[in-house]
Amino acid sequence: MKKVVKFGGSSLASAEQFKKVGAIIKSDESRVYVVPSAPGKRFSDDTKVTDMLLHVYETAKAGNDFTEEVKAIKARYDEIITGLEIKDFSLDKDFEEITKQLEDLTNPDPMCTLDYVASRGEFLNGKIMAAYLGFEFIDAAEVIFFNAEGNLNSYKTEKVLGERLSKAQHAVVPGFYGLGKDGKVKTFSRGGSDVTGSIVAQASRADVYENWTDVSGFLVADPRIVPDPKPIKYITYRELRELSYMGASVLHEDAIFPVRHCGIPINIRNTNAPEDAGTWIVESTCQKQDYVVTGIAGKKDFCTIFITKAMMNSEIGFGRKVLQAFEENDISFEHMPSGIDTMTIVVHADEFVHKEQRVISAIHRLAEPDSVEIESGLALIAVVGRGMKSASGTAGKLFSALAKEGINIKMIDQGSSELNIIIGVKNSDFDTAIKAIYNTFITDK
Repeated sequence: MKKVVKFGGSSLASAEQFKKVGAIIKSDESRVYVVPSAPGKRFSDDTKVTDMLLHVYETAKAGNDFTEEVKAIKARYDEIITGLEIKDFSLDKDFEEITKQLEDLTNPDPMCTLDYVASRGEFLNGKIMAAYLGFEFIDAAEVIFFNAEGNLNSYKTEKVLGERLSKAQHAVVPGFYGLGKDGKVKTFSRGGSDVTGSIVAQASRADVYENWTDVSGFLVADPRIVPDPKPIKYITYRELRELSYMGASVLHEDAIFPVRHCGIPINIRNTNAPEDAGTWIVESTCQKQDYVVTGIAGKKDFCTIFITKAMMNSEIGFGRKVLQAFEENDISFEHMPSGIDTMTIVVHADEFVHKEQRVISAIHRLAEPDSVEIESGLALIAVVGRGMKSASGTAGKLFSALAKEGINIKMIDQGSSELNIIIGVKNSDFDTAIKAIYNTFITDK
């Protein structure tokens, strides 16, 4: 058995948390490769180290003195090192190099980049973790690679990282960054340490990828909306993609792709409650579901563009012409439910609102519709569950639950896989709708 374990920022925010992590790793000899994030918040009003680094970059770029800000960041790490009582270890030389890079920002063509500075949070925490555990430290910039377009170079990464890990019995690989095609450090989007953990699991052909955070797995609904929602024991990659895209944020949505390719399960665990089983994310499972619905998630602030044209259904190329209007304005669409003479395009409001008149003009020019109407303030809610395919009356129960609360459904879209149903409601009905759906499928089960 071989496990890759990734720990989030809250799990590594202090020496006390580091000791919990160390105990977790040492309690299972199969936990051989560790992916750490940068230190997170120690308390509610604290600042994450990554945010501190982003601020010091902006300070240095503006030509202002950043000495005290660097000292504050170093103090965070020194506090952890002292608390862990690591002998003959310091990050002094690393901070000298970071300072030198920041000073370079005042030059006309600096080598220092925002990605480099942002990545130092994980880099430094990885060094501490390796020293504390007695594991080999592998700089992610030596084994994770991006292509010229800024996307992960999967082939090169898997080859180089796999060879390096095959020679390391135990290793720490810091999360969040790698090496760009230009030879400079490049980062994933925020939360990208989840992706690094998945990449390490794939390259090492691990049996399990454990992702340790501050919650005991996924919950059926957002606890900020539904009090004490039920946990999800098993969720498939496909279900996770649907829920992550619609706002469920326990795991970075791109983290499933590397392990999905190899069929490696992900186990979401709680550093502060290591005895909890957490949530298993798997390719497929015959485990019996407790509920027809696996999860409920959603987002606010969408716009709908309602297009009508008589005999639309018989006009070849009409849909392509409409979508071309959005493509010309660099706007992606979320959903496109349609009827015989109608078509609705759902888009993110923040992408659309500043270009709305250009889009409408393009639709008229390209597709010559009878009318185009815009409505804003739409929220989308995804009801996801592999059990929906074999359960009769799911849609009826969903619509009945919303009708009882007096909620008007503005849009309905169901995928051909019958894995999810997406509904559109007013922003003001968002919380009430999620509670109604949860109560119908979970509480009243």
